[in-house]
Amino acid sequence: MKEVITREANQLEEWDRAHVWHPFTQMKDFLAAGQPVVIKEAEGVLLRDIHGKEYIDGVSSMWCNIHGHSNRHIDRAVKAQLDKVAHSTLLGLSNVPAVTLAKRLVDVTPEGLNRVFYSDNGSTAVEVALKMSFQYWQQTGSPGKKGFIALEHGYHGDTLGAVGVGGMKPFHELYRPLLFDTEFAPSPYCYRCPLHMDKETCKLACLDRLEEIMKKNCHRTAAFIMEPLVQGAGGMIVHPPGFLRGVRELCDRYDVLFITDEVMTGFGRTGRMFACQHEDVVPDIMCLSKGINGGYMPLAATLTTDRIYDAFLGDSEKTFYHGHTYTGHPLGCAAALASLDIFEREGVLDSLRPKVRLLRGFLDRFHELKHVGEARQLGLIAAIELVRDKGTKEEFLPGENVGQRVILEARKRGAFLRPLGDIIVVMPPLSITEEELTRLMDIIYESIRTMDAHF
Repeated sequence: MKEVITREANQLEEWDRAHVWHPFTQMKDFLAAGQPVVIKEAEGVLLRDIHGKEYIDGVSSMWCNIHGHSNRHIDRAVKAQLDKVAHSTLLGLSNVPAVTLAKRLVDVTPEGLNRVFYSDNGSTAVEVALKMSFQYWQQTGSPGKKGFIALEHGYHGDTLGAVGVGGMKPFHELYRPLLFDTEFAPSPYCYRCPLHMDKETCKLACLDRLEEIMKKNCHRTAAFIMEPLVQGAGGMIVHPPGFLRGVRELCDRYDVLFITDEVMTGFGRTGRMFACQHEDVVPDIMCLSKGINGGYMPLAATLTTDRIYDAFLGDSEKTFYHGHTYTGHPLGCAAALASLDIFEREGVLDSLRPKVRLLRGFLDRFHELKHVGEARQLGLIAAIELVRDKGTKEEFLPGENVGQRVILEARKRGAFLRPLGDIIVVMPPLSITEEELTRLMDIIYESIRTMDAHF
């Protein structure tokens, strides 16, 4: 029997190498690295591969798993919905889970975001926001407001509109000829300040630079878009207090719509349900996905105000011509409703506080390691930035693949991670226990310490 299982596992690995093109992956390196890890099942924070080896899911299966894998409450909700209807279009129809979820989202998001437009992933949620903000101005007497402002190091997805407001050259620069023009403002990346200032004395000078850009371009700018408080794929860049509130004030001052991309930061990741709530900010448009249903299936929502919604009422020329086949998918919405139930019934946000403190304590310990330049955190989001020299913040050469070496070492020790270059990302499911979090951080610490010995 064991030989049969091994033969089947080997066949799956061969098929993966022969046919699957993995995202954000240099396949030449991937194929040279040996056999792929093929996941067969999962429970809680543990992933289990086809050979039976277990890994702590240290990145929540691409930042979307909230309550753990195979959560019984969400499982039951999806199965119950299967007995009713798996899919029906939202074009001209509604369905019970989509309607109910819209009301629940309006109740938990910042006050005033009363209208919900569904799509199926973070990129499409952003596409909706960009098209919505552009069309809003066309229909309210300001047709010249067609452009966008975004942050350097920003990431909003991989469809062309989302790439158009992306500020990461490695991901986006190749596609510039396909994109609309966007003005980019400096990111408040305090560890590597683009303005070469000290975060203790700079008084948020990056906001002054943003104001210069906005003042110059507001007459032709439809919206400013940013990831609030934490820029994800740009390196888990944690913004200083007051920056988010300052952006809201600038958008008001210069009559620019404010889009917050909470695809990664939403649903408890930062310690509050949404990052905007840390500074009592209400955006004009909010993009949600990933954790919206605990990572069970594709679902996204773009929320906006009555002011913007009302601008689309009238004759057919004002219609918002946008939609997706699986918009408001009943199964995805049923899973999202179950996820919100868990937040309420189990007091998820309150239960995070000791875990957040525990994570902070571990990160303080990481600074003693030779090549840890900075360890930063907000809620259960953390990043460990590896550098060649702490004093100068000199980076490793790209070909040295230090971040990749660390996560492969961690994989051997039983944790699955995925780096952002030489930045090690820590983002486990919110349901992780303190014991499991301790084990995960010990694995990461020892994996970095092992790498230290080679440089």
